[in-house]
Amino acid sequence: QVQLVESGGGLVQPGGSLRLSCAASGFTLDRYATGWFRQAPGKEREGVSCITSSDGSTYSADSVKGRFTISRDNAKSTLYLQMNSLKPEDTAVYYCAAESKINSGCTIAAGDYDYWGQGTQVTVSS
Repeated sequence: QVQLVESGGGLVQPGGSLRLSCAASGFTLDRYATGWFRQAPGKEREGVSCITSSDGSTYSADSVKGRFTISRDNAKSTLYLQMNSLKPEDTAVYYCAAESKINSGCTIAAGDYDYWGQGTQVTVSS
């Protein structure tokens, strides 16, 4: 049974940092593309970053490029999202997700992902 469990969210001041974790079980983390998404109140779910299964290449949305970094620890079966220089507009529930198809690339299109965590709240406010 595939399970994804996020942690690490919280309240942080603008300009601060947080690291989100996503513990994966029931599948091999580096076998499938994985990604982070977020959803703010009243808005659609937005793709943030993804990492490929093949070579660990990453891709990030323009809105977070240079500030957020996705990574994974295969030994710990954990996906991470390091978030720096946080802004109030980064406030959202953050989700990790995994595909169930083996391919060489990754996308930040939510429809391409089959497994989802329950989400963790990130609030950026002074």
